[in-house]
Amino acid sequence: MSVLEGIMVEMSIVLGSANVPIRQVLQMSRGAMIPLESSQDDPSLVYVNDELVAKGVVLVDGEVMSLEITELVKKQRH
Repeated sequence: MSVLEGIMVEMSIVLGSANVPIRQVLQMSRGAMIPLESSQDDPSLVYVNDELVAKGVVLVDGEVMSLEITELVKKQRH
């Protein structure tokens, strides 16, 4: 086993985003719908430790959701 295999990283999959007024957030209840600023054809974004690393497509098979990576994102130079 490699030393790297035991290192934990935070991974986030972002389906979309929305700008919502705080008053709307405070009024939300179970079942509230939040429209996202993306379409079903837009790729989902994969972040590792808050850095964009890939784009992909969400796949649903019954109760199981997964993400197919379609593009690796090159690291931005600062």
